[in-house]
Amino acid sequence: MEKYYHIVTYGCQMNVHESEKIAGILCELGYKNCDDAESADIVVFNTCCIRENAENHAFGNIGMLKKLKSIKKDMIIAVGGCMTQQMGKADNLHGKFPYVDIIFGTHNLSNLKNLILQKQKQKKSVIEILDSEGEIVEGEQPFRTSFPNAWVNITYGCNNFCSYCIVPYVRGRERSRKSENIIAEVKDLIKQGYKEITLLGQNVNSYGNDTNGDLSFPELLEKLAQLDGKFRLRFMTSHPKDFSEELAKVIAKYPKICNCVHLPVQSGSNSVLKAMNRKYTAEQYLARVETLKSFVPDCTITTDIIVGFPGETEKDFEDTVELVKKVNYSSAFTFVYSKRKGTVAEKMENQIDEETSKRRIMHLIEVVNSLTREHSKKYIGKTVEILCEDYDAKKNLYLGRDEYGRMGYFESEKNVIGEFINIKVLQANGVSLIGEIVKD
Repeated sequence: MEKYYHIVTYGCQMNVHESEKIAGILCELGYKNCDDAESADIVVFNTCCIRENAENHAFGNIGMLKKLKSIKKDMIIAVGGCMTQQMGKADNLHGKFPYVDIIFGTHNLSNLKNLILQKQKQKKSVIEILDSEGEIVEGEQPFRTSFPNAWVNITYGCNNFCSYCIVPYVRGRERSRKSENIIAEVKDLIKQGYKEITLLGQNVNSYGNDTNGDLSFPELLEKLAQLDGKFRLRFMTSHPKDFSEELAKVIAKYPKICNCVHLPVQSGSNSVLKAMNRKYTAEQYLARVETLKSFVPDCTITTDIIVGFPGETEKDFEDTVELVKKVNYSSAFTFVYSKRKGTVAEKMENQIDEETSKRRIMHLIEVVNSLTREHSKKYIGKTVEILCEDYDAKKNLYLGRDEYGRMGYFESEKNVIGEFINIKVLQANGVSLIGEIVKD
């Protein structure tokens, strides 16, 4: 009799890739993927705690399974990820949702197979939250779901301790994978036909700082860019304090490295940046941008920005808007500050009221969207190379991104998913492009 799994993922691309690793473990146990919890024999929630709404969303969805669990008593419900790794959260979760069968943290994902087997042998819940990060586990076989894109972790954890961020407390200190393991994984992905490789880490450009005699991030990136085959390389996320001229030179040197860098600024105010413990000023950030642009003139930059951080004044916010315009971001992820228990910022005075934060975020979004539209307009009439990722049945169009991350839609008589396609852009709609295939 066939068994099915369903994974619910919250948060960033690192969580998406971890869900692929969870899927690989479940496939090894004989489970097959299904699209809904009702059809599943095991449901896994891979949670995030970066923002409060993600955590509340997870709690809500776990609660919705109570009735289903009462009907399907043999169904296993497992909850893992950042949320469960927080101090006391596993006990809180178990008390609120006693029908959850397995609770695991970020440090023991690789042990999920044993936890499932343990649960199948007993009635009581299995809870395992490790305090120590432990060794990096190599040789995992994720069930990848994002062809022709693939995600590759190069670091785990974070040493930066930004005052608003819970990540170092739930992901642990920075640990770098050995370069030979990363290179071997990327080679294998290229051999399998993957065309875009994204290197992942909380701070990719501090790669190697914790190892003796291994490569720096620019050196690693260069080695990967020298591999045979037609493919793209991306990386995220970069911390501005570690972004170097050496890295800019490597990006400029190799066409396989996308000329699009995600460089989170978080704020354009020096006083807010200091309170955030970001370890750079707005002027230093702009100098990094200038360095990058000097070596890669056509490079586009994306970013993360937090609005409504404790103590943020109108002047601080205006400084942020001004910096956004100076950098001329191609797009940005904008967030209202979310108080996270256990962080330094949680106890800061002058917490910003909801109405003020909402007004500021709406204005910032308007500014960012106007910049994004201007970037998209420049595409009209140009021919761009798209890596086709999928087919939209509703629009009857194929879609994919160029190296700058712009999504392009186009018609094709044949299935071109996984192929590089040149399209002439006819229209630009916000972040999306509409074009036609350029015939050879």
